Order: sequence, then structure tokens, then C-alpha cells
Amino acid sequence: MLNMKMKLKNVFVMYFFVSILGLMYALMQLGQPCDCTQHMKQNSDFVRNQDRAISKLQNEVKKLQAQVKPEEPPKPILPIIYVITPTFTRLVQKAELVRLSQTLMHVPSLHWIVVEDAATKTSLVTELLKQSGLQYTHLNVETPKDFKLKEGDPNWLKPRGVEQRNLALQWLRDNRELSDEGVVYFADDDNTYSLQLFQEMRFTKRVSVWPVGLVGGMRFERPLVENGKVTGFYTAWKPNRPFPMDMAGFAISLQLLLANPTAHFHLEAERGYLESSLLETLVSIEELEPKADQCRKVLIWHTRTEKPKMKQEEALQKQGLGSDITIEV
Repeated sequence: MLNMKMKLKNVFVMYFFVSILGLMYALMQLGQPCDCTQHMKQNSDFVRNQDRAISKLQNEVKKLQAQVKPEEPPKPILPIIYVITPTFTRLVQKAELVRLSQTLMHVPSLHWIVVEDAATKTSLVTELLKQSGLQYTHLNVETPKDFKLKEGDPNWLKPRGVEQRNLALQWLRDNRELSDEGVVYFADDDNTYSLQLFQEMRFTKRVSVWPVGLVGGMRFERPLVENGKVTGFYTAWKPNRPFPMDMAGFAISLQLLLANPTAHFHLEAERGYLESSLLETLVSIEELEPKADQCRKVLIWHTRTEKPKMKQEEALQKQGLGSDITIEV
């Protein structure tokens, strides 16, 4: 671009110089006795040559102008979406995190906060985050033993990811200012997300909401909206909860969270009340911001990967023929 501008400048200087020479020559000839026929011929030749030079310069200018691309206006700065993902070691963990990371890599202005339920950070998650190409923060905190699910316990028996989400909230409070613009979203690693969802939540003022598919034993759950305001919730299980919504069904303004430093998820929340334990300290139902076509479009699905059956693997292990444990799955 700089070289192109220098070429244009040189062409215009030459154009100006040729024009000045022509003018000076014409002025010098004024009032001079001469053989007019000869001088008129010379002047006519000079004018033709000057016209050719000017025409050549003009063509050169047009060529250079065609090559110069107009500078694009700077792109607007987007509020950052902070995606908080609690995760724990299991056979499908890497598969889940790879799938989620490859969705998030298509979302501009995003910061992924991944929190492991572990005493120390694992190499699997560490390397996956390094290779993701995303801006990220890697944290870890172990769930107290009394609040951990035991082998064979149903998923709904105890709240999961509570300490991990709260640690991420504390990281935001320690590392961001009240003047920073952004939005916070809790994205579990086993859900499926449309890219449009992130566009919907980007400019959340307080708390934005939308439907969640395949949740609560229903095709979807969603906020009910009248005249642009949330008036209730379409759900079958405990509909009288303060906020009968799934964790994937809302996003919170970063500034709202920072302005409420004690807001957090309650580790001892009753089943189904974990989301309410945070939201009821931040917003009222009337203040919720319905997104996704007034909460009529499903952009997030509460999918779950089937737990792999390892009968053959276990049988081979008993024979001392188990698969190579150094190969990461």
C-alpha cells in the first residue's frame, strides 16, 4: 500500500513539472519577433508532445488508482463472551472437549474458562487447551468428597460443577474491572451449541434467556414471552421454582456479576434449584431479556454422550491384554 502511494505521488509530480515547463515556454515566446510559421510549427509539435506526455501520465494514474484498494474501516470491538466449562476425568472427556472447542473456535471475541474437578490440572486438558487456538484460562478445584457422585449414582442426585463454576466467577472478579464489557455463559462440555446462540447473547444487558432442547424429559423447555417480556416458563418438573431453567438457558452480563460480588451457586442447593440460587440474587423475572426469536427458537440442546461399554476391554485386561494405556483417548 505504501509503495502504491509513492508511485501515485511521483506521477502527480511529473504531471505538474511537465505542465509548468509548457507554461514557461509559452510565456517566453510572448512578444518575441519571429518567423511565425516556423515557431507555430515548433509550438504545435511541442503541444502535441506535451499532450502525449500528459495522456500517458493520466493513463498511468488510472492504472495505479485501479490497483489501490480502499482501506477497510476498523471492525467494531465486540464485548467478550466468557464461556465457563466445568469438566472432570472420564473416558469421553477429551471427545467432549474437542467437540466444544471446535464450536467455540468459530466465535469471535471469546474467552474460554475451563475448570477441572481435580486436585491438580491434568496433562490431557492442558495440552488440549494449548492446541485449541482459543484464548483461555485453565483452573482446577476438587469437589468436596461428601458432594461427589458415587459410582452408579444418577446424575441428578447431587449438583455437579458447583465449585468449578464458582471458582470461575471468582477469577472474573479478580481479573476484570466493573468497566469491562462482556457476558458470562455456563457451557457444559456435553451439550450441543448453535453458533447463532453466541450472537444472540453477545449484547446482554442483565440476564438474557432462551429455550433449551431435549431437557427435563421434554422436547424443550422455554421462557414464556408476552409483549417482549418474560411472564413465566414452559416446564413440567417443579414449575414453581424461582427460575425453572436449565444452566444452558441463560447468560449474565459481566458488569452485573461484578457489581454483585457475593452472587454464587450454592453447593447445598436443593435438586433443580442450583440455577435459581444464583439468578435470584441478580435479577427478577420481569428483567429477563428474551432472545432467540422471543424464545421460540431452539439453539442449544442438552445432549449427553452415551457412557461407553467397556466389557471387552475389561475382559482383555484380566488376560493381561488390555489396550496400550499410553495412547490417549
